[in-house]
Amino acid sequence: MTDFENQQLRYCLYARKSTESDERQAMSIDSQIKEMMEQATKENLNIVEIRQESHSAKLSRARPVFKQLIADIDKGLFDAIITWAPDRLSRNAGDLGALVDLMDRKQLLHIKTYSQTFSNNPNEKFLLMILCSQAKLENDHRGENVKRGIRAKCERGWRPCMSPLGYFNRTFNGEIDIVLDSVKVPIIKEMFELVAYCGFSGRSLKRYLDREKNFKSRRGGGQAKPK
Repeated sequence: MTDFENQQLRYCLYARKSTESDERQAMSIDSQIKEMMEQATKENLNIVEIRQESHSAKLSRARPVFKQLIADIDKGLFDAIITWAPDRLSRNAGDLGALVDLMDRKQLLHIKTYSQTFSNNPNEKFLLMILCSQAKLENDHRGENVKRGIRAKCERGWRPCMSPLGYFNRTFNGEIDIVLDSVKVPIIKEMFELVAYCGFSGRSLKRYLDREKNFKSRRGGGQAKPK
């Protein structure tokens, strides 16, 4: 595709960052937009609109902004996408299929990323499918690894998540185990006794903890108000 043809295309800049822990190292949305706007300026690309969302791309048709982008390309509002990397567009087979289908129908003529371009020819579409499929494979492997780690902790008799109130997580020889919190345990024991033997309600128990014990949750605040 020539530079002249690129300039005539109507690009939508799409930026996405997942709120899940699997993408903590991904570039922020603001950084993605900044980088791609600079590149668009250098190459004199016509960016019609910027769209962004914080949503995981693991599930098909689960992102409202991306779903609307696909619909708008189908309507002819845009005919090209500029984004930071292929995995910003898709980490699942369904959304990838929607992109390729638009390219096959010549509704989507060009996808530009920071380091690559994909136009409507067999080799570039094939490369796009490989890169997005690789992102899906990474997700699938990550899920299996997490499940295996949780299963191994359970088999060793360890709680595979954050410790409950009255305990805390401790790192020991590279592993994390759970031990009693010597400060909170007596207070928690007293809480149960006040309810069982003194008939304390949830509200009266909270007032007692706030006024007499200055009891704090992990976040540093008082206990949540009972419903």
